[in-house]
Amino acid sequence: MNFARTCRHLFSTGWNLRRVFDAPTLASIEDAIRETEKQHGGEIRFAIENDLDFLELWHDVSPRSRAIDAFAHLRVWDTELNNGVLIYVLWADHDVEIVADRGYREKVGEQQWRAICQQMEKHFAAGRASQACVEGIRAAGQLIAQHFPAADRNELPDRPVFL
Repeated sequence: MNFARTCRHLFSTGWNLRRVFDAPTLASIEDAIRETEKQHGGEIRFAIENDLDFLELWHDVSPRSRAIDAFAHLRVWDTELNNGVLIYVLWADHDVEIVADRGYREKVGEQQWRAICQQMEKHFAAGRASQACVEGIRAAGQLIAQHFPAADRNELPDRPVFL
């Protein structure tokens, strides 16, 4: 168990999270998802989690592991073409993870998703949360559009969710 990480999580407050992800920021995330999904046939879901509980910290649960759990919990995999993508933010760690469904397995490399995550993390570190989210969604949308052309369906909610 990492002491510094544990402290970050234990002292991270929901109040701070709601201050950063206020109503205008959440609306801009939702709008960005809605707009980018008009340009491709994939589905993007955006999830924000403030912190991990003590037991998860004790077991050194990684942000990637939590993102995979959230992917399943939010049923991002439940799309007709297996083209769902989850953008997951673990706020206490300022970590971003992208989990893509199996429809992307042979089409988009993990390093391409990771580059989007790293760019978002840089914006978060500089205090530009809204910009991080919107640019990350647009970048993911550009990758998706290369492999899933525009289609008239919306299988997953566009509204970001707090876990």
